[in-house]
Amino acid sequence: MDWNSPDDLRALVQRLRRLPSENEWIEFKVNNADPEEVGEYVSCLANSAALAGQETGYLLWGIADATHDVVGTTFRPEHAKKGNEDLYHWILRLLTPQADFSFHSVDVDGKPVVILRVTAASKLPVKFQNVEYIRTGSYKKNLSQYPDHQRRLWKVLEAYSFEDGTAVEDLGVEQVVQLLDYPAYFSLHKTPLPESRSAVIEALEAARLIRHTVEGQWQITNGGALLYAKDLREFPKLGRKAVRVVHYEGTSRIKTKKEQVGQRGYAAGFQGLVSYVADQLPNSEVIQDGLRMDELQFPRLAIRELVANALIHQDLTLTGAGPMVEIFDDRMEVTNPGLPLLDPLRFIDLAPRSRNEFIGAAMRQVGIAEERGSGWDKIAFEIEFHQLPPAKVEVKDEQTRVTLFAPKPLTKMDRPDRISAAYQHACLRYVSNEPTNNASIRERFGIPERNKALASRIIKEAINEELIVPYDPSAGPRSIRYVPYWADPER
Repeated sequence: MDWNSPDDLRALVQRLRRLPSENEWIEFKVNNADPEEVGEYVSCLANSAALAGQETGYLLWGIADATHDVVGTTFRPEHAKKGNEDLYHWILRLLTPQADFSFHSVDVDGKPVVILRVTAASKLPVKFQNVEYIRTGSYKKNLSQYPDHQRRLWKVLEAYSFEDGTAVEDLGVEQVVQLLDYPAYFSLHKTPLPESRSAVIEALEAARLIRHTVEGQWQITNGGALLYAKDLREFPKLGRKAVRVVHYEGTSRIKTKKEQVGQRGYAAGFQGLVSYVADQLPNSEVIQDGLRMDELQFPRLAIRELVANALIHQDLTLTGAGPMVEIFDDRMEVTNPGLPLLDPLRFIDLAPRSRNEFIGAAMRQVGIAEERGSGWDKIAFEIEFHQLPPAKVEVKDEQTRVTLFAPKPLTKMDRPDRISAAYQHACLRYVSNEPTNNASIRERFGIPERNKALASRIIKEAINEELIVPYDPSAGPRSIRYVPYWADPER
């Protein structure tokens, strides 16, 4: 539904009024809007909706509890405050984790009604002022007092999948095909476009992009919209998950040259996204076969893999954030919401663990994502092949950021750069069943053979940081080889 449409809001109020009574995820009130109690209800409805298998909980002001008659309310959320702070922001600040909720006002039968919409909890129970609330029947209670409810809620949250949630509902066939880029789906799967609408709908349903409801209408799932939306802005809960590309002037974020927010779904718009990012990058002049040629500052394949990783491995349950690509004169940063499920030091060798199985599988089916861990293998290979500084992975503030750096000679690399490069080199060589030794380190950094001592110094630095170790410490200087710390046969 359109939360800015008075007609849609009125229709929602009438649907909720027709329910025989309040339940765990619906509350009716008239004028009681004490800030503390409203905050508790946000926690309560988020947790109760999740436990009841509902995607949304509601509190309606202006509806009589006993009769469900429209009586109107004096509550005006846009003017409500707690102290000097707006009610909405005060509640949001005291929620852990931050829940997705909003207030909507509409006149019904000429009387003011206010709707509090609360999205069901995901991953963790929602707390208000460090207390988790739940509804038992029509009563708001402290969740800790109901251990059985607590156990069942945790079981529900552990099985939660954002991708299976509903992006929009109550759609007809025409609305589905207007919202989804179904030609892109068939093109990416290399199958002919069906001639009939019914065959299109059947294929989209089989792919779990849409589903049929008992009322005979259609829903588009979050996963379906994120993959194949024509315009993510048409999906209120997903608009902020569109990819944002920002091109800065110079090496800081002070001045923006250009900013673009993607509109299409991840699968439908992926090739266009990668091409757009590449078009923003500066070129480097190289000599090849005696001819001057322009080359992208960063390898296109590495760009492609990093962007795909950011889309697939983001934490979709975090609200108000989406993947972002930032381009500077000396680097490119790719950021996605959420902490990685693996130690960043093991990105190259371990198989990836995706919290978004449906999107990951769908992207693999059309060749966008890689099987196992070959995506990071390719990134590391491209970095080495072009003798770039090592990729840098930072994890903070519930975000994962990977930085690719512009070409830099060894003389300009600092000690952490050299050590990280040597470690990534050893990881890549190990998974490729190739030895890491003085000769391979010289090749990685472009060190001439006469300067073997410099390569040995870099190896020693990485050993001192306990990132690489000799595979056989008793081997002679000419035959000694090195492996990542996690491959140490003595561990």
